[in-house]
Amino acid sequence: MRLLLTSDTHLPFRAASLPDALMAAVDDADVVIHAGDWIDEATLDLLAARARRLIGVYGNNDGPALRRRLPEVAFAELEGLRFGVVHETGAATGRERRCAERYPDVEVLVFGHSHIPWDTTLGRLRLLNPGSPTDRRRQPFCTFMTLTVADARVDDVTLHRLPPRR
Repeated sequence: MRLLLTSDTHLPFRAASLPDALMAAVDDADVVIHAGDWIDEATLDLLAARARRLIGVYGNNDGPALRRRLPEVAFAELEGLRFGVVHETGAATGRERRCAERYPDVEVLVFGHSHIPWDTTLGRLRLLNPGSPTDRRRQPFCTFMTLTVADARVDDVTLHRLPPRR
């Protein structure tokens, strides 16, 4: 199973549209996971229409309309692994321990908020943040992630760096 992870799209404030490379990856993915801060419902509608399966949560910048449509935390079992999705996890210091305590039944936790890509493991918990495809903040590139899941195993985690917008 092929997964695409994205977060913090912040449309239309950080970009006019989602990058072409991200949309191509949506078309290739079996599951698209968005970890919040959509900002507009049009982005949710676009991904919901285009993705084979969409799992998403709202973020701290998402208004009432998105909060009515999305949960704060989402859970799904994919190919024998329990995934959790949340926007915020707090400070980087102690994140792994804090998330392992807060989500004891999750094996992969996808999060956003910081716009900083993250891939760490504590025990059986893997934490993944795909960064942002539209707002790099202090990072050198805008990013998203892809990975594969099979037989209760995560493989081929790839951080995709996007070219600068013109």
